[in-house]
Parts: sequence; C-alpha cells; structure tokens
Amino acid sequence: MMDTNKSQHGEWSSRFAFIMAATGSAVGLGNIWKFPYITGENGGGAFVLVYLLCVLLVGIPIMMAETMLGRRGRKNPIDTMINLNTEAAGDANWRYLGSAGIIAGFLILSYYSVIAGWAGAYVIKAFTGSFFSADATATKALFDNFIASPMQLIFWHTVFMVATMLIVMRGISHGLEKSVRIMMPCLFGLMILLLAYAMTTKGYFQGLHFLFYPDFSKLTGKSVLVALGQAFFSLGLGMGAVMIYGAYLPKEVSIAKTTVIVAAADTLVALLAGLVIFPLVFSYGLNPSAGPGLIFETLPIAFGNMPGGWLFGVLFFIMLVFAALSSSIALIEPAVTWLIECKGLSREQACVRAGLAAWGLGLATVFSFNSWSGFTIFGNTLFELIDYLTANFMLPLGGLAIAVFAGWVMKPAHSEEELALPEPLHYQIWQWLIRYIAPAAVFLVFLHAIGVL
Repeated sequence: MMDTNKSQHGEWSSRFAFIMAATGSAVGLGNIWKFPYITGENGGGAFVLVYLLCVLLVGIPIMMAETMLGRRGRKNPIDTMINLNTEAAGDANWRYLGSAGIIAGFLILSYYSVIAGWAGAYVIKAFTGSFFSADATATKALFDNFIASPMQLIFWHTVFMVATMLIVMRGISHGLEKSVRIMMPCLFGLMILLLAYAMTTKGYFQGLHFLFYPDFSKLTGKSVLVALGQAFFSLGLGMGAVMIYGAYLPKEVSIAKTTVIVAAADTLVALLAGLVIFPLVFSYGLNPSAGPGLIFETLPIAFGNMPGGWLFGVLFFIMLVFAALSSSIALIEPAVTWLIECKGLSREQACVRAGLAAWGLGLATVFSFNSWSGFTIFGNTLFELIDYLTANFMLPLGGLAIAVFAGWVMKPAHSEEELALPEPLHYQIWQWLIRYIAPAAVFLVFLHAIGVL
C-alpha cells in the first residue's frame, strides 16, 4: 500500500475548496465562447444532450482516474507516475505520462497567458469607452490595431503571467485555495448579473431557442465527435492539472462525488455563458457564428450601443480574466511542484523560473500576430503550431494513457481502495467505462482532431 498521507505541499481545506479549484481549472476562455457556439451549430438542445452523455461516460470516468492517480501518488505528476508504476509493476515507459502532462500544461500556459492578456486589455477599453457607438468596422479596427502592437501584447501578457506567479507563489492554502474561493464565486456572481440583464433584452428568447431547441437534423456523426472532444477538453484532462490538484485532496473526500459536481459546474458555466452572450448577439443583429471573434470584435458592438454598456463590458471582461486566471494557476502548478520536489527549489524560486520560462515562450505567440505573422511551419504560425500540437496530440494521447493506465495497469485492488465507491457495482461500472468506453471515445476524438475522421 502506498503512502497516502498529505502531500508535502499541504491539502485543500475541504471538499468545497477542491471543487472550486478543479472547476476553476476546467472553466476557461473556451467555456465562455466555444461551447455556446458549437452548441448552436450542432443542433442546440440535441447537441447538449449528446454532450452531457459524453461528460457522463467519458469525461467523468477519466477525471476520476486522473484525480485518483494524483491522490494516491501525492507527488508531482512525474514522480506520481514513477511511484504508481512501480507499485503496479508496469512498463518503465509509463513514467513519461507525467512528463507529457507537465509539458502540455506548460505549452498551453505560454499562449493562454497572451490571449488572457487580451481580456485584461479589454477591461480597460470597455471602461474608457472605446466601444461607444462602435460598429463592426470600428471594433475590427480596434482589435486589429491592438494585436498588431507587440508592445501592448507583451505588456498585458506580462501582467497576466505576473498575477499567475504571485498567486501560486503563496502556496496551496494562501494562494491557490484563497484565490479560487474568491474568483469562482465572483465569476458565478458576474454571470448571474449579466444573465439578469440579458433576460431584459428583446433577443433573450431567441437566444434560448438558439441554445436549447433540439434540432436533430443538424446532429451528425461529426457533431457527436465534437461533443466528445468538448467534454474531454472542457474538463482540463491530460495536462497534469487535475492530477496535481488530486494530490492535494484529503483522503476522506469522495473522488466520485466531487468529480460529478465539478463536471456539472463546468457545464453550467458554459450554458450560462451562452445565455449571456446570445441574447446580446440577437438583440443587436450580430452574427452568432463569429467564433473567437465573438468576444473581441462582435460583442463590443453590443456593449457600445446598449444603455450602460461600458459597465456591462467591464463586468464581462473581468469575468473572462477570472476564468482565465483560475485556469492558468492550475496549468503552472504541476511544473512548480516538480521544480520544488525534484530540483530542491523554494516555491518562490520555482514560480519565478516556471513563470519566466512560460512568459518567454509566450513571446512566440505574441509575435505570431504581428512581426512573425509571415513565418509559418507546415502552414501554421508558431501560435497555431503550439495550439495544434497540444490540443490535437498531447491532450488526447495523455487522456488515453490515463484511461489505459488506470483501467489496465493499476491493480484493481488499489483503484478500488482509492475510489472507495459505496457499492461494488459502482466500481464495476467505472472500471468498464475506463477500460473500454473512454479509451475508444478519446481515440476517436484524436482521429477526428488530426483529420482522419
């Protein structure tokens, strides 16, 4: 039996703290625009039903597995996988699963910080009235001029990365836990406030119809794969964050119950975002299929032309910053923990080194939008290349490996002990899902992501 005492870095003080942290890790910029957008494009309510089924059958079992591995190992992802593999007498190459997760999270953080910096800049732009009476031409010019300026992007990238480092530097209880205890309730509060306004707009019921009307004619095989991919990626699996947060989870807390709550909260945020965004889009005759441009080019038109729009614009982009920050602290924590445990650094030194390295790599993303926009590798800018490699290769393969290790390599007695499910049948269902359904589904997502399906 492995040592299941506390991590040397401490523990979450309660189940609620872990739920807030894990939800914060899962909720990010993608939840605010991507989920509502793909829902509308893939059958509305019909797609939501498929997505929820995918969360239930794929997302939750893998999240339970990754959390379980973290709590049983109680170390950084690399040492956790080394120790668990030794316990299971598995192949030595399983140690690289932990390394791959840390690297994936680190690469994602490098460009995530740049994009999150845009949200910070737009808080100021909304506050200073930059959107006032703006039309599509004006908001596009505003955004194009902004990303064309390396110095502006570097400034906001730096501000965001420093904020991330300062939070993580303070440790589990005073940094990560305290921040998510503040940010996540604020995020939900801001969403409810913006939803209350959206309910007063003329486009509210049209937004409801767009999101929830079950148009099964738009639901295709591709829609199911999109739902699978969104269920997997929206929970932040395969990047070491869930594993390291699991390492701080107290032994007496139920992994299954907390995972279900986190998955429900993550889905709720995505649906609330749609209920906030699309009534504004339809009320002002905007394009609901604007994708990422919806946030930085399309919505500012609505904020610039509605009563009190500057205030709602400020609140919306603050909400985006909170969502991004709660994810970024989860992305950097695995690397920080590894530097502390394996390189003997203090938490402050580890945060500075990891943060500076991610900041430096993030400059490739900054310049991809301006000075280096003409430089491509296989037709992709450096930003697009990093995004493609992490989203389409590293994360699905990491999730697939987690499912295989937890289901086939780890001894059933150990996983059953760690999960501590109330009934033997519950464990058998989880084992069946993690051994057969989840790996097959994630493999299909991988094939779809690389263009095979």
